[in-house]
Amino acid sequence: MDMSEWISQVRRGLLEYCILQLISSQPRYGYELVTALGQWEVLAVNEGTLYPLLRRLLKENYLEAFWKESETGPRRKYYSLTPPGRELLASMTEEWSKVVGAIGQIQLY
Repeated sequence: MDMSEWISQVRRGLLEYCILQLISSQPRYGYELVTALGQWEVLAVNEGTLYPLLRRLLKENYLEAFWKESETGPRRKYYSLTPPGRELLASMTEEWSKVVGAIGQIQLY
């Protein structure tokens, strides 16, 4: 089995959840998300992966965006959760807890 392919598939499934988690605490801009996710090698993404996902979440009304001036450079596009985005995150969190619980039980089986 090719572990890199398995890791890639798992990562793709979790990336949206992780992005929503990061944005839930405060509005964030794209490069900030890339940097935050880069703290964990398994979650690291590039802008070419992140921005299409952000555009899709915007289109599906889970995120909203606004521009804000930066003290250190050009203005930045920030993303925040909409009420439907918060509902999605809550559902994902509930499902993730179930998956982690089930895996924990399987490991003890």
